[in-house]
Amino acid sequence: MKKTVCILLFLTAMIGCKSTAVVNTKLDNKTERMLKGNFTITAVNFPGSDFLKVTSFNLGDSQCLVGSNWSFISNNNKGEMKLNNPDTSCKEYNSPITWYVNKDGKFVFKFTNDYKAKEVLNGFILDINNLTETSFDLVDEINVGGQTKNITYTFQRN
Repeated sequence: MKKTVCILLFLTAMIGCKSTAVVNTKLDNKTERMLKGNFTITAVNFPGSDFLKVTSFNLGDSQCLVGSNWSFISNNNKGEMKLNNPDTSCKEYNSPITWYVNKDGKFVFKFTNDYKAKEVLNGFILDINNLTETSFDLVDEINVGGQTKNITYTFQRN
């Protein structure tokens, strides 16, 4: 009897101490469906891009992303990206990705390489702008000389 009372008190305390914070994992499925398909980055723009080099997504010079191919599969939030800029200073790279659009309209993605998404700790969160059936922009914030500026990646449907 004493043991039963102790167990009930323990369970009551555990339930009573449960956090009330709820993580909202709602996705923007309509936007995700619009992104379904194959795209190419046609331009990368930011203030001072003629004079400054910016590293994008920990891959290298942001201008090396021009011409990269991205595929987005909306029903499982997976895809792939391939860097294939003909400039010899740009390295070749390809990786599977996981991605989604959160309820705040932010595009979230990770390069997964040969790992499961939950094993990859680094990812990227960007704004989506100018979304149409054939194109969209992803906008990231960068630090230029101590000031926050936007870098815009323009995607065109293949």
